[in-house]
Amino acid sequence: MDIRTLFPILDQNVYGKPLVYFDNAATTQKPQCVIDALNGYYTSLNSNIHRGAHYLAAKATECYEQTREAVRNFINAKHSHEIVFTRGTTESINLVASSFCQRFLSKGDEIIVSGMEHHSNIVPWQLACEKAGAHLRVIPFSDEGILDLHALTNLINEKTRLVAVNHVSNTLGTVNPIAEIVNIAHSHNIPVLVDGAQSISHMPVDVQALGCDFYCFSGHKMYAPMGVGIMYGKEELLNEMPPYQGGGEMIKDVTFEKTTYNDLPFKFEAGTPSVGDVLGLKAAIDFMHQCGIEYIATHEKMLTDYATQKLQEIDGIRIFGVAPHKTSVISFLIGNTHPYDVGTLLDKLGIAVRTGHHCTQPIMDRYKIPGTVRASFAVYNTKEEIDIFIQALHRIAPMLQ
Repeated sequence: MDIRTLFPILDQNVYGKPLVYFDNAATTQKPQCVIDALNGYYTSLNSNIHRGAHYLAAKATECYEQTREAVRNFINAKHSHEIVFTRGTTESINLVASSFCQRFLSKGDEIIVSGMEHHSNIVPWQLACEKAGAHLRVIPFSDEGILDLHALTNLINEKTRLVAVNHVSNTLGTVNPIAEIVNIAHSHNIPVLVDGAQSISHMPVDVQALGCDFYCFSGHKMYAPMGVGIMYGKEELLNEMPPYQGGGEMIKDVTFEKTTYNDLPFKFEAGTPSVGDVLGLKAAIDFMHQCGIEYIATHEKMLTDYATQKLQEIDGIRIFGVAPHKTSVISFLIGNTHPYDVGTLLDKLGIAVRTGHHCTQPIMDRYKIPGTVRASFAVYNTKEEIDIFIQALHRIAPMLQ
């Protein structure tokens, strides 16, 4: 199977050059099967779910719930009702920050995050702490991009209510030892939320093996459409948490005196969902199974190792995030050149990378830099594309220093 040919967007030129797409940590491109699933829903199945007795509604509901089961299987959750559909990782984390903290966070309590978190796994906890009068504590990381788990152990105390940490850093590429973090937290009866946005498309994820209490991720970073995400939560915690939003679908009975909430997972799925995007997620999961998750991980590691080796041959290169266990993200600078200048010149050569702080300003502050150039790889990328990328950097580096 020639995986690259399954992605129609990659078969184009940018500024007269073949497109080299290395911005996969921001969003992956979509295979034709995902595009077909989205198109198929709107051309032959468009209907609201769970509420209609007619054929289209029943069929759309069936496909929607088949996706929920596919997600459950994909991350090895225990129950399908532990899978809640959202708009993406950000909404998933905000859901937990709102509902969990409303139930369990009080004045003087503490929440722990790591120093390498995306803003989406910082700001919701800051808002929750501000509302409750609680405090945010931060796990530091080393120059190499490795979390200090000894510091985590020292941060946990009787006031700690939750630990929130990413599985993979979107800037450094570090794969954090989630099972070990969970063991540390659970030894103090502290639940753990994992931001899985950058891990879900790169490696096998087994939430039962990891032991985490919440796992959040987006479809659009795993070859699915934008507008769909997942919040996995353990049944016992979800049952204790109040709803995130009020409206249709999340109720059993409504009177002006009292509302009775629906069972899981519908208690957290108020309103009309993005059904087409959810069906596209099912197609993306099928695509990843077809490729083989282990194959994806192996291929991307080969690309990352090759690109890292070639980058180190460029004068003045500085790579940020050199943990021994990392995924297909490389953040770098060329000397003191501003990352935007590098990204702009690469774009003119048909190469798409990300520049800036990558919604991780605390990481940039940690290294005292304005941002980085970030190249991130997916299963459809090739060594030949990396050669083009490296040749371009050799060409532009002397122009910028």
